[in-house]
Amino acid sequence: MKPSTVNHRSLNVNGLSIFYREAGSKDAPVILLLHGYPTSSHMFRNLIPILSGKYHVIAPDLPGFGFTDRPGRDVFTYTFNNLTTYIQGFVDQLRLKRFAIYVFDYGAPVGYRLAVANPGKITAIISQNGNAYLEGLSDGWNPIQKYWAEQTLENRNALKMMVEAGTTKWQYLTGVADPSLVAPESYTLDQHFLDQPGNVEIQLDLFRDYASNVALYPVFQQYFRDKQPAFLAAWGDKDPFFLPPGAEAFKRDIPNATVKFFDTGHFALETHVNEIGAEILAFLDGLPE
Repeated sequence: MKPSTVNHRSLNVNGLSIFYREAGSKDAPVILLLHGYPTSSHMFRNLIPILSGKYHVIAPDLPGFGFTDRPGRDVFTYTFNNLTTYIQGFVDQLRLKRFAIYVFDYGAPVGYRLAVANPGKITAIISQNGNAYLEGLSDGWNPIQKYWAEQTLENRNALKMMVEAGTTKWQYLTGVADPSLVAPESYTLDQHFLDQPGNVEIQLDLFRDYASNVALYPVFQQYFRDKQPAFLAAWGDKDPFFLPPGAEAFKRDIPNATVKFFDTGHFALETHVNEIGAEILAFLDGLPE
């Protein structure tokens, strides 16, 4: 089936304008795409056409990211629970009754929270470097974990290098065999938003709160054991943040999970979108109606 036109829309959720990309027939099964740090729904620009020939694809920008509103820290609490509250509101306003989720990086703890809260709505989970196990965390997390343990200004300020242009580009290129496959507008657009006034402190708040996601790993794992969702892990195996054992661990709780590795880094869609898209389509085609 031919890909459909991509529409760029906004939806007001509790006073916040949520930007999202939408494509595919509204009568088709829904796939909700949830991006990670430091990107936006722009990361799905090449995947959406692959999926939208057969599925209704919806990809929002999380609060504080991309073209979604970025309210100040004095009026908005930047935690993963709060991000999930607004994405839950987004799902509810769109009246999504059943949907699969594609989760990546920050989108994973948001998506897994959604799944725990809406088990009857989730048709499948695709995790692309979306971690839920301690063994998936690399040493790259050490400076952030140090901040979790000691929330000093010194430890907080040490993380500012994580939002600098060099680090953003590094995240895209690390583990990539052919850097020419990575479109420069990807990390350039991400950095544009990171450089907006006040955004550094917003991101430091989220680095701090990522500890809440690790604390919820047992809850997510219990959900996997209890509900046995149809599950595909599509993993860039050179990711400097989320290691391959984190992908393999899903099979511990979901024995029928499918785990596929790709020779690339964190932003696997930049280099392997066709391969990952084909895996997703094959995976979803194999699910019961």
